[in-house]
Amino acid sequence: MKARILVIDDNPDIAHALKVLFMINNIDCEHRLTPELGLIALSEHHYDLVMQDMNFTKDTTSGEEGIELFNEIRQHFDDLPIILMTAWTHLETAIELVKSGASDYIGKPWDDDKLIITVNNLLELGELQQTQRSSAIKHNNKRKILAEKYDLCGLRFQSDAMFDLLQITTQVAHADVSIFITGPNGAGKEKIAEIVQANSSCKAGPFIKVNVGALSQELMAAELFGAEAGSYTGITKRRIGRFELADKGTLFLDEIANLSLDGQAKLLRVLETGEFERIGGSETLKVKVRIISATNADIKSAIVKGEFREDLYYRLNVIELAIKSLNQRKSDILPLAEFFLGSEYKLSDMASQTLKHYAWPGNIRELKNVMQRASLLSKNKLIDSDVLGLDVELPQSLLSTSNEEVTEEDINNAISNASGVISEAAKLLGLSRSALYRRMKKFEISA
Repeated sequence: MKARILVIDDNPDIAHALKVLFMINNIDCEHRLTPELGLIALSEHHYDLVMQDMNFTKDTTSGEEGIELFNEIRQHFDDLPIILMTAWTHLETAIELVKSGASDYIGKPWDDDKLIITVNNLLELGELQQTQRSSAIKHNNKRKILAEKYDLCGLRFQSDAMFDLLQITTQVAHADVSIFITGPNGAGKEKIAEIVQANSSCKAGPFIKVNVGALSQELMAAELFGAEAGSYTGITKRRIGRFELADKGTLFLDEIANLSLDGQAKLLRVLETGEFERIGGSETLKVKVRIISATNADIKSAIVKGEFREDLYYRLNVIELAIKSLNQRKSDILPLAEFFLGSEYKLSDMASQTLKHYAWPGNIRELKNVMQRASLLSKNKLIDSDVLGLDVELPQSLLSTSNEEVTEEDINNAISNASGVISEAAKLLGLSRSALYRRMKKFEISA
């Protein structure tokens, strides 16, 4: 499908020359003589690019008419590339408009070859941006559908990695099988367990959580299976264990790798038969409990070392849900940070960049603590980087005081950090999108 360009110029000869030039280069071109007619055409038809003059009234050279037309187009079509056609008498005005979002300007008379290169570059970038927007809309729609269909327990996310994990999580949640969640500390394993429970067939039952790593080996059995009064020193009344409390519901065993071998043997028996006895008791109790376990340890290495039973591992790991570290899903950082801050606080651009460039060894747990501290230390509702307390070395392009200092390496780094999204790369460099396009053309950097 051919690209379509709208030329708005009061000189028919200019329009005819451009039409011939674009026709030779397989581009459709339409012409309107006045700003009013140009705006009507834009409202009625789709165009991929606009070329507009700066003056339309005879003997007028101020450029005010062009400024007004540009602002009117930009108000209604904020992503439409606009090339300004200018004479030397109002070149400075055109440059100011480029800083405000115009894509480029050409002088009259123009160089045909240079103009075609500029137009083709802008059209290609426009196609890329449209593809990116369509992809983003499609992704957002998929996330919206998932959130409408399932209970995601208020989880904030943007990354494809988390979306893929949630798709699997919600798919297997209703099945009556054990779930094994793996991932680093603070990455959100407990939240995934909550989502499994919230969408399971036993969601109406209790959801009991046990941090196995926080219990001593002596108390582990009593905590999980309960104990009768007098069964050991200090217990004066019957203690109900977590398995008994979780009957007809879900039991979440966090840091399962820390369970003793004796505890593993007892746990295996419950998983196989649903039966156990309280410590010091003779009554055999039978429960129906869905098990979700989690670990940040290398469980297979623990099996090799004889520290974890292989038969128990396969009982627990019918379905494994592996959650990535926050540093591996960077697009989740800002949505989570904004959620932890609350709606009354905003992040400055530099604070946002600091958060995105930090490694987050403590994952979501660390991010939550940083946001809570920042909200307490900030003197106003705008959170700046100085209250984050993070040791981050930002790319030089983000710290440059002059846009003219932006190098080819800075641009390539910014495009890489922005995953190829040109508008995001421009923000990282502190440039307008059109200014970045010009520098990309200068360094012959492909979109």
